Amino acid sequence: MFKDIQDVMGKLSEQQYIASDEISTVVYLAQQLGKPVLAEGPAGVGKTELAKVWAAASGRPLVRLQCYEGLDESKALYEWEYAKQMLYTQLLRDTLKDVLSDAKTLKQAAARLSQEDDVFFSEDFLLPRPLLTALTSDEPVVLLIDEIDRADVEFEAFLLEILSDFQVSIPELGTIKAKHQPMVLLTSNNTRELSEALKRRCLFLHVDYPDFESEMNIVRMKVPDLTEDMAKQAISVVQELRKMNLRKMPSISETLDWARALVTLNAKEIDAETLNNTLTVLLKYEADVQNARRRMG
Repeated sequence: MFKDIQDVMGKLSEQQYIASDEISTVVYLAQQLGKPVLAEGPAGVGKTELAKVWAAASGRPLVRLQCYEGLDESKALYEWEYAKQMLYTQLLRDTLKDVLSDAKTLKQAAARLSQEDDVFFSEDFLLPRPLLTALTSDEPVVLLIDEIDRADVEFEAFLLEILSDFQVSIPELGTIKAKHQPMVLLTSNNTRELSEALKRRCLFLHVDYPDFESEMNIVRMKVPDLTEDMAKQAISVVQELRKMNLRKMPSISETLDWARALVTLNAKEIDAETLNNTLTVLLKYEADVQNARRRMG
């Protein structure tokens, strides 16, 4: 448990995550109020990483649900292990014969068999997926629902019960409540607008590209072998690139990749040749590379 906002900032820093006052405040309030956090912002600014370091700093396991188009309840919540059910059916074949022996019609046999549903639709045959794993865990967890904007609107609506009451309804078993309320972080890259119902259940956090000083601190922490002067040059280039009209802006992770590449190449300065040869570490589309080369000479 975090004692206060400064404690959040300090413990995240121990996990090599430089949290702003806003991030630290929202994480602390989420813990105190028991509310999920919705972190929105461009891809690659550290939203997913926040969930990882939050879990590590609080000593909780991380349970991750990666969202994608077409994600449904069976992939996110639970599935029945049909192969195991069939195996048990075969093993209990003689017992089933005894149960159905005095049934005179198919209707009677079906009715008799339906009374045994509790045997085959029990937790013994339940295969938990990330959401159910988080709710039924014997210890508190951090639940990361990553890139919720990639999932369909129907799945977003399905999440509302979990985010508000921390429980799910399984037709065969009834309502399952969380053993321990998880800390929940949802991330979104703003590829579509999320519903007001979902936003209402969450504390909102906007995570943007860092300013020069913050990015400098990140690079110095993550790539200590890069000299301070080279770090300043590299971040100046990255910050300049983000001002251009690019298809994909260089993310923090790409800044770090570039910093490591400069160390590997033993570069002493970022001259035209070094920049030209390594620009594709930062930019992922040829049109962006050509645009940057024209703009930066």
